[in-house]
Amino acid sequence: MIDLKKWKLKSTLKEIFIALILLFILTNIISYIRQPDLGTTQLPQIEVQLIDGSTFQIEKGKPLVIHFWAMSCPICKLEASNIDTISKKYDVLSIAVNSGSDEKVKAYMQEHGFSFKVLNDVDGAWATEFNIEVYPTTFIYDVKGKLRFTEVGYTTTAGLLARLEWIE
Repeated sequence: MIDLKKWKLKSTLKEIFIALILLFILTNIISYIRQPDLGTTQLPQIEVQLIDGSTFQIEKGKPLVIHFWAMSCPICKLEASNIDTISKKYDVLSIAVNSGSDEKVKAYMQEHGFSFKVLNDVDGAWATEFNIEVYPTTFIYDVKGKLRFTEVGYTTTAGLLARLEWIE
């Protein structure tokens, strides 16, 4: 005799698994469609002053994550801890777009305990240069400065780490 409870549980788990796979595929398709056209896959030279007063410049031979976000973006707020986690192991330049003064962005970072590097794009010039239309948008460059992945929307820590491990 078939155990009805076990059969229902297996059936439900199978449906959840299929739904998650379909959601994963759909979100990747949407991310691909919404990715900005940079015109080049080569990382531009970047040397900028961060909100903490330090200077950020690209280190050759290391992967780099460039992450565009805005304090007004609810998805960005959900994803911020993921960016903070990967910044402990990889170079991350986050760009806060139209998010107010340096002091306001610093206060936000401090309030949430984030330590990733932040360039304050007060007037949106960097976002315009990278053709950013949706927040968050994340670019992952390999050790040779070639764009390997573009993520539009929420990305998990595991997804970011997997992509970075893949290109190393």
